[in-house]
Amino acid sequence: MMTTRALGLGSPLRKTLFSPSLARNQSLIRTTLAKRAVQTESLPASAAVDILNKQRLLRPSSPHFTIYQPQLTWIASIANRVTGGALSALLYGFSLAYVVAPGTFDSVHVVEFVVGLPDAVKYAGKALLAAPFMFHSLNGVRH
Repeated sequence: MMTTRALGLGSPLRKTLFSPSLARNQSLIRTTLAKRAVQTESLPASAAVDILNKQRLLRPSSPHFTIYQPQLTWIASIANRVTGGALSALLYGFSLAYVVAPGTFDSVHVVEFVVGLPDAVKYAGKALLAAPFMFHSLNGVRH
């Protein structure tokens, strides 16, 4: 409404829209309002499926994953999933071994076994357990 006043088009527009000649000329109204810009035609279902399949063949496929440059967040996310899966597998494996072990598998025997290992094996084992656990924990805090 404000634009018609600013441009001075208010009264000419009203005169044109509400003119008696426009209301009387029904064929003019039908041709201007009922004009379709798109033509359609009825097709059987099989023809419609054929057209759809042809369009799908011409559609470009998605780019492959290798075209993207790897980013640090991708690698950290993948490593977080891997460490979580590995730690879960280790926990479940140790739990199942405790349940189905034929011999005694209590904490005293585990401690005796670890004490008998060389120091290098102990440190390597601790590092192999602590590094993924800390990475997974700290990366989980980041999310």
